[in-house]
Amino acid sequence: MEVMIKSNLKVTVVMVMSLFLLSLKLHAAQYTIELISDDVSVPWGITQLPDNSLLVTDRKGTMQVITLQGTSTKVTGLPKIVAKGQGGLLDVVLHPDYSANGWVYFSYSTGENGRFNTAISRAKLAKSQADYQLTHLETLYQAEAYNGGGAHFGSRIAFDKDNYLYFSIGDRGQRDINPQDLNRDAGKVYRLHDDGRIPKDNPFVAENNVKTAVFSYGHRNPQGLAFNPHMQAMWSHEHGPKGGDELNIIGKGKNYGWPVISYGVNYSGSSFTDLTKKQGMEQPITYWVPSIAPSGMSFVTSDKYPELKDDLLIGSLKFSKLIALQLAGNKVVKQHDVLKSVGRLRSVFQGRDNYIYLGIDGRGVFRLVPTDK
Repeated sequence: MEVMIKSNLKVTVVMVMSLFLLSLKLHAAQYTIELISDDVSVPWGITQLPDNSLLVTDRKGTMQVITLQGTSTKVTGLPKIVAKGQGGLLDVVLHPDYSANGWVYFSYSTGENGRFNTAISRAKLAKSQADYQLTHLETLYQAEAYNGGGAHFGSRIAFDKDNYLYFSIGDRGQRDINPQDLNRDAGKVYRLHDDGRIPKDNPFVAENNVKTAVFSYGHRNPQGLAFNPHMQAMWSHEHGPKGGDELNIIGKGKNYGWPVISYGVNYSGSSFTDLTKKQGMEQPITYWVPSIAPSGMSFVTSDKYPELKDDLLIGSLKFSKLIALQLAGNKVVKQHDVLKSVGRLRSVFQGRDNYIYLGIDGRGVFRLVPTDK
């Protein structure tokens, strides 16, 4: 028994020391950013092509292929895009089997007769002598448009391990109408097959008068969406009002409560709900008060950043910084700033080359590098 106690004590001491050393290493790590291109105004979405060049969207309505040496080439063939307020050309991702099928997926705001909402399309990227062209354009989902306002379009896109396509659409500034109504688009996370078909096991397909593409609801304005490779689940973050930004695990058919429950208040400081919890509504993994205005997120799996590996990186528009969340399963155990005072950090993407790429409003596209590289 004494031998066993000593053995267990030794193991415990080793584990504690290992965690302590990891903590020291984490705090000692320093990073900077290297400019790839400043030829993008609001770099909303970033993905990486097989030749390692970057495919980047600009919210103002343009798409570019940018080499790692900084050469930019325009992409033509985009659909009609309405760039208004928070809307425009938004996220872009490649199909997980892009090398075999060549599909590029992107989100954007569009509409007519003065009403706009988010749409999801896919196309193939072809190179000509002068530029790149989108061909075989298909609209997979176009949310019903209810108003002409410029607020809360979402919109991020992500694939899960089974190649289901997820995307987010914000509440379009109509918090008391859209998020809790399954018959209305907006304030939702959606799930489709990669060709736009509605999965037969989507949570609301058997109900009448609902949007059957909906996977979860009760969201405000989700501008972060990423598949957690460790927990095999889709994670999302969303903007709260004044306070109450949230990080959530997206569950099938789950209601995330907006605006019935919230940890935030109106921008004026007045209250719009007295509830932070309610039966049948999900609690966030974590929330931020004051708001950080989160945008973009990526789980780090790269060995190029050993101190950040397995962390979740989130950009902060409000505080102009990159935040790392240290996780233990489905819990956030620690947060720290990786970068400060870099500008409105719009997008965060881990490339196929294992580097982290960042889009910063008004500055362009950057690569995250250790200062002792």
